[in-house]
Amino acid sequence: MQNNESMDNIDFTQKEMQTELDRWIEKLNIQSTKDVQVPNILMDQVIGQDEAINVVKKAAKQRRHVILVGDPGTGKSMIARSMVDFLPHETMEDILIYPNEEEPNEPKVRVVPAGRGKQIVNSYKLKAAEVRQQKNMILIFIVVSILALAIYFSFGMGAPNPSALFVGIMAIALLVMAFRVGSGKNDGVMIPKLLISHEPTDKPPFVDATGAHAGALLGDVKHDPFQSGGLETPPHERVEAGAIHKAHNGVLFIDEINLLKMESQHSMLTAMQEKKYSIIGQSERSAGALVKTEPVPCNFILVAAGNLESIQGMHPALRSRIRGYGYEVYMKSIMPDNEENRQKLIRFIAQEVMKDKKIPHFDKYAIGEVIREAQRRAGRRGQLTLRLRELGGLIRVAGDLANHEGSPLVTARHVINAKRIAKTLEQQIAERSIEKRKEYSMISNQGEQVGVVNGLVVMGAPESGLSEFAGMVLPIVAEVTPSHSKNSGRVIATGKLGEIAKESVENVSAFIKKYIGDNISNYDIHIQFIGTYEGVEGDSASISIATAVMSALENVPVNQEVAMTGSMNIRGEVLPIGGVTAKIEAAVEAGIKKVIIPKANLNDVLMEERYIGKIQIIPVTHFSEVLKYALNIDKSDSSVLHKLTNLINTNPITPSANVH
Repeated sequence: MQNNESMDNIDFTQKEMQTELDRWIEKLNIQSTKDVQVPNILMDQVIGQDEAINVVKKAAKQRRHVILVGDPGTGKSMIARSMVDFLPHETMEDILIYPNEEEPNEPKVRVVPAGRGKQIVNSYKLKAAEVRQQKNMILIFIVVSILALAIYFSFGMGAPNPSALFVGIMAIALLVMAFRVGSGKNDGVMIPKLLISHEPTDKPPFVDATGAHAGALLGDVKHDPFQSGGLETPPHERVEAGAIHKAHNGVLFIDEINLLKMESQHSMLTAMQEKKYSIIGQSERSAGALVKTEPVPCNFILVAAGNLESIQGMHPALRSRIRGYGYEVYMKSIMPDNEENRQKLIRFIAQEVMKDKKIPHFDKYAIGEVIREAQRRAGRRGQLTLRLRELGGLIRVAGDLANHEGSPLVTARHVINAKRIAKTLEQQIAERSIEKRKEYSMISNQGEQVGVVNGLVVMGAPESGLSEFAGMVLPIVAEVTPSHSKNSGRVIATGKLGEIAKESVENVSAFIKKYIGDNISNYDIHIQFIGTYEGVEGDSASISIATAVMSALENVPVNQEVAMTGSMNIRGEVLPIGGVTAKIEAAVEAGIKKVIIPKANLNDVLMEERYIGKIQIIPVTHFSEVLKYALNIDKSDSSVLHKLTNLINTNPITPSANVH
């Protein structure tokens, strides 16, 4: 049958992939990652983003701004950090803040070559020390004179007069206090503040301002609790540089830039246009709010990063500035599974070992298991994932297991065990949910029931930002009741549905009305998603909903050994969905024997070895095929169901190319 052939083909293909990878590992001319050379240049350590690297190199040489858009863990921050290696050579500069004697709340700014700033400040400090020393000598002379006179008048004029000594000591104390208060901490010498300091040999700075508030980003002026009486701190000494000033002549990196307030984004736009920005106090209740410096240089390259939602939340003018004077780059999430890219993944493992400095090297069989996991996480056959941060987590867990055992190398067994330990929270929750539902008989995996379908859903990506999905079996129940009045039938769906899920219910209703006709308007159709406490979003349950409704309408039982997943349009075409592998594996865990999936997703099935051969996979292109495999139509006298199933032979369907 077609079903068995599909399952056998999938199992054979996966086993062939495993065998091919095993043969490739055997031919490797290395024994472990210790034999792999790691590049010294940071940009060369980025894996699989060749197009992005070429663009960023051009941007660095021409000092252009860049927006990096893509999934988490694809190398955006590493690419941004490596830009400083390709910036044109420019003389680094120190920035000093000087007091303004005419208007103290408007400190002056001076720019000098790198290293010169420290010399200037040190010269002022030396001058202050000399003045302090001179004042101390004068103070000592006066104190000694007063003390000598007090002793003379107390004991040198006949009868002892202790009161004269007491008056002398009090005079000395008052003099010292007045001297200290009146002099100030720098003895009247106003030392400039070194705001930005560099050495002549320094590389251009890289400043990560992700999550910075306005003061940390744009600069701030500290509050002065002592604003009079000779105890106040001069305004120029309270000025603090912002990230935009620290990144002068370098790179300013901001991830999730949409999290910045619009006011901060607008101020940063001004700084980018003018290449200088005055520092003011950010708090209106602070004494620093009165202070505003002269414009401080901030000629930086902005590298903004995030996903598509982050970019949509940017200030329109800021994004326009970057588009007009820079580049927008979309990062890849997968790369082809070929010899060159496998070698890159081996280098990535070696890089992670070198960065961690606590885990041992991986032998070549452990390398093979990591590459196998990269194939699986790609979600598409013939591809490797580029969500390498998460893959790096697996590498570190495997290394920790090897360390715990005292093993000199990480082996394949350590990687396999690490996969079981390093599961996401969503995967752990999904596994416990399946166990709980089986324990309380919430999932039926045998027999037949009318209006009950085992749907399949996923937790985790993309909401969590992770590449791994956690599959779950979601029972969907439909019931049909007479409407309150003629032609007033409704479709009522419960289970905390999201917007897309509600729309999928409406699409299913439109398809069913097409084949049931006007009779459906005389019924209320109730659809319940069982146990969806966290809510349901997406349209991958479309064929499950439609099957449950058709079963309830025509009173034909559904085979409970079957689970299903797939989107569906209003013409009944079954469309591809995401997370198909995780859904199939969840069905296996729940004891399901067969699973129906969109035929377009057939090449996306990459199950772990322990699941292979344990479930029959049925690919379909049209809803009529779903009914054929899920319902016992041969024993039914429903003309509607027979009409639908006949569509398989009379109306061949071409699978849609639209991806869910």
